[in-house]
Amino acid sequence: MENRIGKDFIEMTKYAHLEPSPQSQGVPQPQLQIPAPADAKLIPLPDGKDLQLDNVNLIKLVESRETRRNYSETPLSMQELSFLLWGTQGVKSVTEKPATRRTVPSAGSRHAFETYLLINRVAGLEPGLYRYMALEHQLAKLQAPADINSILTIACKNQAHVRNSAVTFFWVAVPMRMVWRYCQRGYRYMFLDAGHVCQNLYLLAEAINCGVCAIAAYDDDLVNAALGVDGEEQFTIYIATLGKR
Repeated sequence: MENRIGKDFIEMTKYAHLEPSPQSQGVPQPQLQIPAPADAKLIPLPDGKDLQLDNVNLIKLVESRETRRNYSETPLSMQELSFLLWGTQGVKSVTEKPATRRTVPSAGSRHAFETYLLINRVAGLEPGLYRYMALEHQLAKLQAPADINSILTIACKNQAHVRNSAVTFFWVAVPMRMVWRYCQRGYRYMFLDAGHVCQNLYLLAEAINCGVCAIAAYDDDLVNAALGVDGEEQFTIYIATLGKR
């Protein structure tokens, strides 16, 4: 059978960068970050760079990196969570444009992602649903059902490592941040950017004796609904579970 999906996607994005972009037409730039809900509890995080690591060897981290689905009951510390968030979406500076310079590459510094977290075992944090406020390096605790773990586990095709993770990362794309400059071709760039973010998570996790399993098999509608995003102007692009080995 002819693979029309792949061909259609290529044709849709092939020359899209030649079209007049919303940016070139004077459309205001989208926000660098979606504001926290008014009822969200904001929780400061320790500096992500302050975590003391013993004799980290990048070559060994790359060699030892593998997908891990089995996690111990040991919780992460707040410092470790801060380290992981800083290393996957941390903001190093904000330019005058404005744009954010972060710890991962992104096409045109568009950084189209918001990081949602299903937290199960982090010392000092109640289990539940959170969002990383990268500009402030804070967590926003979101309103969610008491059984949010079960809801998201089911939405992820009942994969047990979601239920048993210390933390599951949900990266939500805000496509207009990328499309504003790159039109439809921006969708290609977002999927590339998601890979950069998740690879950072894998390597950082290895440095703190954690394992990661990236997930692309999930029910988009159920995950988006559980996170409170509409699936169009914001949608889940990638997921990864994490826990202590």
